[in-house]
This record gives sequence, C-alpha cells and structure tokens, in this order.
Amino acid sequence: MSDHPIPSHASVVVIGGGILGCSTLYHLAKLGITDAVLIERNKLTSGTTWHSAAQVRALRSTRNLTDLIRYSIELFSSLEEETGQATGWINKGSLSIATSQDRMTHIRRQAALAALYGVEASVVSAGEAKERWPLMNAEDVIGAVWSPDDGRVSPSDLCAALVKGAKARGAKVFEDTPMLGIETDGGRVTAVETAAGRIRTDAVALCTGLWSREAAARAGAEVPVWPCEHFYLLTKPVAGIEGNLPTLSDHDSHLYIRDDSGGLLVGCFEPLGKSIDPARLGEDFAFQLLPEDWDHFEPMMTGALHRLPALETAEVKMLLNGPESFTPDGSFLLGETAETRGLFLGCGMNSVGVATGGGAGMALAHTIRDGHPPVDLHEADPKRFPACLNSAGALAARAPEVLGKHYEITYPGRQWSSARDLRRMPLDAAWRGAGAQFGQVYGWERPLYFSDEAAEPLSFGKPAWFDAVGAEIRIAHEGAAIFDQSTFGKIAVRGPDAEQFLNRVCANDMAKPPGRAIYTTMLNARGGIESDLTALRLDDESYRLYVGTGAVKRDLAWLRRHLKTDERVTVTDETEEYAVLGLMGPESGAIADRIGATDLNSIRYFSHAASEIAGRPIRAARLSYVGEYGWEITCRSEDAEIILHALSEAGARPAGLFAQTAMRIEKQFLAYGHDIDTDLDPLQLGLGFAVAWETGFIGRDALEARRERSDRPTVATLIAETDSWPLGNEPVRLDGAIVGKTSSAAFGYRIGAPVALALLDPHAIGKDLEIDVAGEPVGARAQAGAAFDPNGNRMRARIADAG
Repeated sequence: MSDHPIPSHASVVVIGGGILGCSTLYHLAKLGITDAVLIERNKLTSGTTWHSAAQVRALRSTRNLTDLIRYSIELFSSLEEETGQATGWINKGSLSIATSQDRMTHIRRQAALAALYGVEASVVSAGEAKERWPLMNAEDVIGAVWSPDDGRVSPSDLCAALVKGAKARGAKVFEDTPMLGIETDGGRVTAVETAAGRIRTDAVALCTGLWSREAAARAGAEVPVWPCEHFYLLTKPVAGIEGNLPTLSDHDSHLYIRDDSGGLLVGCFEPLGKSIDPARLGEDFAFQLLPEDWDHFEPMMTGALHRLPALETAEVKMLLNGPESFTPDGSFLLGETAETRGLFLGCGMNSVGVATGGGAGMALAHTIRDGHPPVDLHEADPKRFPACLNSAGALAARAPEVLGKHYEITYPGRQWSSARDLRRMPLDAAWRGAGAQFGQVYGWERPLYFSDEAAEPLSFGKPAWFDAVGAEIRIAHEGAAIFDQSTFGKIAVRGPDAEQFLNRVCANDMAKPPGRAIYTTMLNARGGIESDLTALRLDDESYRLYVGTGAVKRDLAWLRRHLKTDERVTVTDETEEYAVLGLMGPESGAIADRIGATDLNSIRYFSHAASEIAGRPIRAARLSYVGEYGWEITCRSEDAEIILHALSEAGARPAGLFAQTAMRIEKQFLAYGHDIDTDLDPLQLGLGFAVAWETGFIGRDALEARRERSDRPTVATLIAETDSWPLGNEPVRLDGAIVGKTSSAAFGYRIGAPVALALLDPHAIGKDLEIDVAGEPVGARAQAGAAFDPNGNRMRARIADAG
C-alpha cells in the first residue's frame, strides 16, 4: 500500500503497474496531470513486465511506431539523469541473419525501411556477422542486417525510474490495491472501485496486460487480448562471452539470442505458440512462472544447438516460461474504446511492451489529455476489431498463430489460418462454389481471387495468383465483373438535423438533393483525415454512409461522439442488413438491359436511384472504385442470391479483392490505412474537390493553415520498370536522396506495368525516380494523375473504348 490514503478523486486512474502503466503515469504527470494515481493489485512489474527479455529494436512497420521506440531509447538516458535511477540500458546493437534467399529479401526490405525512417541499418556479409558474433555457427548464413542503435534495458529498473519521476511531480502509486470495478454512467467512466476505496474520475488508463479483456468487460468494453506461454532458456556462464554482445536474431530458426550475466539467453517465437486461459493463472498470479515444457521447446533447442555449438556443453540454469499477451493482428492497443468514453487502453503488447513502453505511455498520456495521440497510430486503435474476434474461442485459437507469425517472413498476401469463418457474407456459399480463395477482413471471409486451387507458395516476386487476378481484371475491363463489396460498413444517419450534422462532421457539402452520391472525408480538429466515405442522400432527412470494412466501429464512435445533445439525429449500423454488388465493366449497361433494369443506364455519374432486379428492390449508385462503367448495387442481404443469379445468367462473372485493389491503384483511388491516415489531409492527397470551404466543417481552420504550406508531400502515381514487384512501404529516391515512399503497389494489368501510389516531395513529381525494392533500385516515372484513364472517361460513359 502507499504511505498516502487513496484519494476520493483523480483526473486519471491508471490501472496496472507494468511498463505501460508506469510509463503512462510518468507522462501524465509530466504533462501537468499531477493528481493522476496508479493502482496495482500486487507489486509493480508483476505479471509480465518483470520477466521480459526486454529487447529494444527500433524498426517497426511504420514511421510513427518506429518513432515510439526511438522515443523510448531517448527516455532511458534522460530518466537516469532526471531521477538518478539507472534503467539498465545497454546499447550493443542487433544482428538479424538470413539463411534463405526469401529471408534475405525480407531483411533487405527492413533495411530499406530503416533508411526511410532514419534508422541506421546496413546489410553485411556472413563473414562480418560472424565477426560480430564469434560464437555463432555461420556456415549456412548468407547475409545479415546490422542495426547499431538497438539494445536492451532492465524492465524493473526502468519502471522504478518512471515511478520515481512520476512521484516527484505529485502522482501517487498504490500497490496491493486491486481494482474491484469500473463504474460508468451513460456510457462514460465515472469512478473506479478499489479495495482501498472509491476514486471518482473521468478517465481510466487500463494497462492490465493479459487481464485487460476481463477488466474492460466490467466497463462494457471489448478488448481482444489473450495470453500465450513464452519461453527463453538461461545458461550459466559460457566461455567466450565477455562483456555484452549484440542481440542475435535467427528468425529462420525462430530464435533470438543474447548474453545474460556471462551466459546465454535463448528465446523463441515458435511457429505455433501455446495458448493459456487467463482464468488458469488465477487472480494471485504475480511473480510466478509457468511450468517448463522441454517437449514444446525441443524443436527450437535443436535450432539453437546448430546456431550455437557452445550450447552443447553449457550448463542450463532454467527454461523460463512466462505469459505474454497478444491481440488478433499482432499490434498493440492504444486509445479510447469505442464502447465507453473515458476508458483508454494501453495493453496487448505482443512481446514488445518494454521496447515500446516509453513511447506508448507518452502517446497514451497525450491521448487522454488531448483526445487524440500525438501522431497517427491507426494500427493500434482499439476500434479496429469486430466483436467476433473478442470471443474466448477466437482469441485462444488466434493468439498462438500471432506469436508464431512474430518471426515469420511477411510475404504479400499472407493470411491468418486460425479463427476463420467468424463472419460470412450473404453470398458466401455462391463464392465458395465459384472457387473463391478467401482472406479475412474485419472478421469477414472475403474473396481475394477465384481459382480452383489455392495459390502457393507465397513469394516476394510474381505471385502465384497473378494469372487468376489478370483474368478477372480482363473481365472487368472488357466485359462485366461482379465485385462483392458487402463487407463495407453501412451507417444510417436519419433525422431532421441530419444535413446540419453531416455538414459539420464532413468536409464536403452534404446539402446535395436526394438522389446524389457524395464522396467526402471526415477531418479532425487538426485537419487530418479520420475517415473517407461515400454518402447516398436518400431523402431530406436520411443518408446512408458507406465506410471502409474495418472502419465501421471507429466511424460510428466518431459520429456519435460529435452529436450535439440537441441535434435530432440517429446513427445506426446497418452493415449486415444490406449486401452491395459492384457490377463493373463496359458490358454492364448491356447486362442491365438484358435483365430488364434499363433504367440503371439513365442514372447520372455520382447519382443513385431505386430500381428492381429479378423482382427484388435495389438501389444503384453510379460510381466506381475500379475505373470502369457500372454501379454499386445495394440490396437486402436476403435478396443477394437472387440478384447474383440474374446478373450471372446475363453474363457477369465474379472478381475478387486482389483485382479490385490492382484496379483502384491504377486509378489513383486511395485506401484508408494504406494511402490515407490522420496525419494527412485532403489537399495533399488530391482530394481538394471534396472540400466545401463554406460549410464550416470540423478541421476547416487547421486545413486552411495547412494549405499555406508548400513543403508537404503530395500523392503521385509511379509507373515502374516491367520486371519488378514493388509492394508498398518502400523508399523512393531522386538522385540517391529519399524523396518519399510508396503507400500501395500492384501490377497494373490494364497498363501492362507495375504501378504504385506514393507520397512524394512535390519537386519529384514528373521526374524519373527509383523505388528501393529490397535494396535494389527500380526505375519509375512519377506523375500527378492516375496511371490508367486519368480523366475518368471509361467510368462516366457507356462505351468500351471511352479511354
């Protein structure tokens, strides 16, 4: 317990005394929220933090996630200076080796990404890798990447320093103080009930690690987190280890290796982990460990003996087995929950908690104070998961695979194999009968492409599904294809004040007459894009918003939280009530004639109208995400099969998500999470046509200020050399200097060349550039407009040769 009595009120209550809780408390106090308190049911660092291997590797998949760890590294030194408490930071770098060509490509891509994000990393030979790690058997090593800025830290010392800094600013810590409940009123946090008393508060930072799912449920929120057993071997001192060595990553053998007190620490992320029910751990689990399991560890031990011959004679201290928590996609949770206002998450760290903890705690503190993180962190947004992935069954099945993918090669097109078939589209049976190969998107099973056989193996080069996708695009380009878009979120906004409300939260003019379709973004107060969507105005008091498949929970929360108390508006999720079929291609008009829906051809571009197909009511919107003539046809889910049959009998054929993606990239149509995020604004992304300055929308003033800056990167299309396979997230160079990065890439079947979307320095557009694809320069030409049909003639006119 603390020397102080528990307060009756606190601006923020942090629950959990691991690395995320301690970091969040420290940064809240540093931001001036000095009455924040932290409660821990046992002692600080209990649970998972205390036994972490605490490796710190800076490079992550995005610049902002990388910057969180770079912030952590800077914090380790500054904390020691500030508090006098050592953090145990040891900067000896890291070495990632490759024993296969695909792994070499993978780590070369990482090195290219490091250059893009300003992280020092270099490709080295097997011989140089051996010099840096003399105990390593390097006979099968073909190359490595050396990252000198990486290292390790002492988790217990780091937490002690964070708490010392927080207390010095007035924050309070209460150990041995279990949380008994989180009180809410009207969907908002109001208090935390503890074993030492009740604390009134408007904000809770839930940093309870593998217990977060149960803790959040007490406040009515969904937090899909589940633990797995995590193993590492510790030996007694080994000859040849003097001082500290770099961390050695042998991901082909699922291993990470470093020195520890003169001996060896050999840890693993095995291909399939061991799930453990949190209830089995019990409420008293704190500094305990799980039983050793040598049978499970044996395959990794075999690999370790091959890599480190010295292990054969090393004396084993212990096989440590402690729980780690994982999320369904391998990225952590940071931000406010969709269900409960004032409930903020900092959990589900997927074994990178200590490395990310300093930066993540800083970002969470800013989110609590400001209502948003300091930079875009959409990969960590708690609102990115559907309810079906929060079930115990789905999590217990998925978490072991997430652990196993931690060191897996990240091939394009890689899919999850566990926790599948959670949500099926209305036409699921029909697509299975047509040979669909499925991927999981927001819990939905969605056709990626159509083929009688799954395309294996995965590759960084020409994909095995190349011809199948090409055939689908040919159908859409020359005939008529059906793209099932039923997974898109569908949100009904109704009421006398619907127009007024949407004109405030949307950047475009939503006061269009019924029958019009409106593309718009929703901006935050900083002018960044929170969402992009298409709205159909159905009548004077109702709209239907079509949002991204994975955006529906986030967008619902955004809309509802911006409703004023006196606005007569309802916001309703209708996603599962409706199916959406995109009928696209130059033959679409003829198919409409054949099925007796000739009136579809009279719908103007970006307009919509009610009609019938096969006697079933539909609403057809004249727009296209693939750049071909056609409609997005919305119908009741139960009518989709009959409508599909009519379209198919008239000559339309199915096409999948891979075809749609390749076609939208050719058209420079953007996708949220790839080309769009909250750090970017509509003007730099070529979406100025969807900004109605006169409406006074949220973020207008900030966007006006951004408009004055001429140095912002802007969206462009890159058409690359034919024999290349850019994938997205690659550096783009002009005369050797990085001038931007790709955001989406695919083979452009209609132009016969690889094509990528990129954010570039404005002076680079119109010039010959190079894309760094796994360390190899690929020539590309940058242009402002789309690669295919830049004027949009084909999707506006009912003729096959409009382009």
